[in-house]
Amino acid sequence: MEAKFFRFLKIVGVGFRARTEVEGRQLFLKLGYSHEIEFVVPPAVRVFCFKPNIICCTGIDKQRVHQFAGAVRSCKPPEVYKGKGILYIDEVVKKKQGKKSK
Repeated sequence: MEAKFFRFLKIVGVGFRARTEVEGRQLFLKLGYSHEIEFVVPPAVRVFCFKPNIICCTGIDKQRVHQFAGAVRSCKPPEVYKGKGILYIDEVVKKKQGKKSK
């Protein structure tokens, strides 16, 4: 299979991790919820985890690869106060300032 399109996702947060099973057909995410989130990867997309916090979505159909990466990201979008969550690797999160205490 000739993989043309890539989308890298980075997981930021203590204890947040990802793993794949069944040759990149299933993706499991631990994101601080009470349960593990399971994704069944669509046929046109392959998923690899290089590290527990780096996910690579790849395939020949750009729209499907990006759509799946967006679905994974929507589980825990980056939050603006601490910067935790799932971000695209080239994404920059502008952090907001928290409340000021006197």
